[in-house]
Amino acid sequence: MTTNARAPDAVIDAHIGQRIRRRRRLLGLTQHQLAIACGVRFQQIQKYESGANRITASRLWKIAQALEVPLMDFFEGLQDGGESVISARGALP
Repeated sequence: MTTNARAPDAVIDAHIGQRIRRRRRLLGLTQHQLAIACGVRFQQIQKYESGANRITASRLWKIAQALEVPLMDFFEGLQDGGESVISARGALP
């Protein structure tokens, strides 16, 4: 039996990265500006936004603060088998 345990995680990583990119652009910030606010290099922001690198909880917290959004905004819209992974109230179903 061959399974790719990383595949579902990769989907989540990419989704979060897309949400970060969308919010950063909405605020008119460059990757460099966001990186400075979060204490990383802009290349790391590129990797987060592309889903190439996984974001730690503490870093995601800093990014949420820098982008002035609740942490749960990054998870909005995630789907798992047709059902939302995160409910409207922000709790796992």
